[in-house]
Amino acid sequence: MKIEQTLSLNAPPERVWAFLTDPYQVASCLPGAAIAEKVDDRTYLGTITVKVGPVAASYKGTIRFERLDHKRWEAELVGQGQDVKGKGGAEMRMQSRLHPKDGGTEVTVASEVKISGILAQMGRGMIESVSNQIFEQFAAAMQQKLEAAFVSSPKPAQNGEPDAEPLDALSLGAKAMAQAMRRAVRRLLGKEGERK
Repeated sequence: MKIEQTLSLNAPPERVWAFLTDPYQVASCLPGAAIAEKVDDRTYLGTITVKVGPVAASYKGTIRFERLDHKRWEAELVGQGQDVKGKGGAEMRMQSRLHPKDGGTEVTVASEVKISGILAQMGRGMIESVSNQIFEQFAAAMQQKLEAAFVSSPKPAQNGEPDAEPLDALSLGAKAMAQAMRRAVRRLLGKEGERK
């Protein structure tokens, strides 16, 4: 599945680049995510916990910067992880590019994601809607951190355990479901209007 998103930030490209190429900063903006270990300058081990109703699922995996082109403001990241209980996993290839714009920065992100297990059963539309909600939360947290006078690098989590609250996929899923229902009603009403 391919997902493309764009966000505008009120910060210069150099500052946004430094933030986006620091996995500790990025993880600090994703609910339930933590970097557990730095393997080398481009490879990190991490965890993310996703809460779906009363059930929480934890995933462990690896992220690696495959390409960092500072001159062109382009980065390519590859990640993969497995449910710690062996009930699924995910693979992702994400390309991002920064564009200076009106004193700030526009960030374009294109991701190719493969999901197996319980998340795959949610269906493409639901996954895209939840992904958009997560991206909005991430963008808001990132903007807040970039606007702060001093951006400090969070410390790695102890023993690989995330110290953040888990991502509540149920509330995101409810928002995504509401968006999907609105789209379906609009399509239905649009078709009804065509019949008249």
